[in-house]
Amino acid sequence: MQLIDGKTIALGIRADIQQEIARLKIRPGLAAILVGENPASKIYVRNKRKACEEAGIYSMEHSLPEETSEADLLSLIRKLNDNPAIHGILVQLPLPKSLNERKILDAVAPQKDIDGFHYMNVGKLTANESGFYPCTPLGVIALLKATDVKIAGLHAVVVGRSNIVGKPTALLLLHENVTVTLCHSKTQDLPQICQQADILVAAIGKARFVTAEMVKEGAVVIDVGINRTEDGKLVGDVDFESVAKKASAITPVPGGVGPMTIAMLLGNTLQAAKWALSNG
Repeated sequence: MQLIDGKTIALGIRADIQQEIARLKIRPGLAAILVGENPASKIYVRNKRKACEEAGIYSMEHSLPEETSEADLLSLIRKLNDNPAIHGILVQLPLPKSLNERKILDAVAPQKDIDGFHYMNVGKLTANESGFYPCTPLGVIALLKATDVKIAGLHAVVVGRSNIVGKPTALLLLHENVTVTLCHSKTQDLPQICQQADILVAAIGKARFVTAEMVKEGAVVIDVGINRTEDGKLVGDVDFESVAKKASAITPVPGGVGPMTIAMLLGNTLQAAKWALSNG
């Protein structure tokens, strides 16, 4: 069984990004917007800022109170869109329920939408055209490519249909010539479908949901979930101990997909800066 070490793979990607940034004529700039006091979001934004500094990316953070109005948030996004020193803008999700998430995400200029959430980038992903794609799904593909498995022609089952992870992961797998089944809460006979997977991607946010009985012998298992148990332990959507005995390769939690998400974010920010340079 191969343990897919996302931490080590991500460090290699980040080192390459750092070298490329050092040769770039401009310093890439990233602005993060955080609305409210979500503890997980605060940790994530802090980790992003640290990663940016290490890579040589200029990082700016806007922490706004929970009661921030939609008009004020849209005004901030417009200013960042117009700021030539900022090449990437990310709006940390989830937003407070008082704000229209779709309206906010579509206010970010598509060429600065490094999270790949703008409708234009969603369309480009669907059409397999060049654009910004969501970071976690990009990380999943990079992890699969880091294994010895030739994934073209294999059958992947993605459990979870969120716009942030499940759907874009399914599309990226399709673009790699993988046959994809996308499952969700209304899927019938889910364990039986999962047993057919050469590649099983778990992205539903339920601790240890995927058990050994749901996994085919020799499958590659990618665990996107991050869940905290009652005793404070971080676990994935996969019951790691039992599934690892059947899988040919598996990602751990933590240390699997998580570090890759930030590495892909840095890569998207670098790409945004390069596009800005080429478009004058």
